[in-house]
Amino acid sequence: MGIPVSLILIAVGAIIAFAVHQDPNPSVDIDVVGWILMLVGLAGLVLSLTLWERWGPGAWGWHRGYGPGGPPPGGSPYPPRRRTVVEEEEAPPPPGPPPPP
Repeated sequence: MGIPVSLILIAVGAIIAFAVHQDPNPSVDIDVVGWILMLVGLAGLVLSLTLWERWGPGAWGWHRGYGPGGPPPGGSPYPPRRRTVVEEEEAPPPPGPPPPP
């Protein structure tokens, strides 16, 4: 469950809990359903933010995927990015006699 789904669950739960009124003696209490949806949405939001890369494990100094020695020395733990290098060739000289010295 991602952040948008969590926010949608919280919004739908709040609408059901606070804005929908029901008949007396219902078989299902709509207010309780709304509160349950809000709690599930809140739990999903907290888990999404906790497991998110920026605020997750890297924020507290430990990183996923490192061996017992920690991060590799002298560089980024991520593989190098690909680069595109374009080398232009010089145009060939025009045909004809060489210029005088």
